[in-house]
Amino acid sequence: MSTVLVSGSSRGLGLELIKQFAALVPENGLVIAGARWRTAELEELIRSNQGRVGFVSLDVSDESSIIASVQEVKSLLGERPLDILINCAGVHSDTDGKVANMDDLMRQFSVNVLGTHHTIRSFLPLMATSTEKKIVTISSIYGSMTNARAVAFAPCPAYKISKAALNALTVQYALSYEDEGFIFFAVNPGWLQTEMGGEDADLTVPQGATAVVNIIRAADKSTNGKFKNIQVNGWEHKYNGSDLAW
Repeated sequence: MSTVLVSGSSRGLGLELIKQFAALVPENGLVIAGARWRTAELEELIRSNQGRVGFVSLDVSDESSIIASVQEVKSLLGERPLDILINCAGVHSDTDGKVANMDDLMRQFSVNVLGTHHTIRSFLPLMATSTEKKIVTISSIYGSMTNARAVAFAPCPAYKISKAALNALTVQYALSYEDEGFIFFAVNPGWLQTEMGGEDADLTVPQGATAVVNIIRAADKSTNGKFKNIQVNGWEHKYNGSDLAW
């Protein structure tokens, strides 16, 4: 694991993933933060990591931005391939009332599904010679149709539908590219104390990020096409590292 790209990394889980991977890559490694803008926290992370963290402007809702970011990443990598791509960028919104009232489905699909699709297919060529070829989609238990009734309390139907579609997208890529050695999988990062999750969420952002990193590092060919739950000590009743049902 020498080179990593994380989309949606200006704050929250994405930012913490950059921080943790920066501490893990070798001295000549590179962790690239892809985001629409640099936050003060990201700027400090770049400054304090002495060349191990880079930045590219990346708006996954804009295909032209994705295409431009590929050239920026290629320049940062030099002769190295991209080893790991983590699709963390996403949007969330609630609906007031029943499902017929939702008017945000197009926006959710544009970012959470189409944005991820465009990002993956644009960066595949940079990963062709990697020995790892791991592509991760940050999903949610809300996207599990098997568990839909258990999470029916959450008033975000468009988000749930988009995450279910994201899971389906992950499976299709996994099947299509397994013959080239790629490992595609989705991860449920848990309910985290981010701006989206709120302060009453189960886990701190570092806890969730550490669990996600552990899954990514341990992933092998048997992980291809899976929907993985994180594993957190003390939370085994909810986050036990199992394969989740679609």
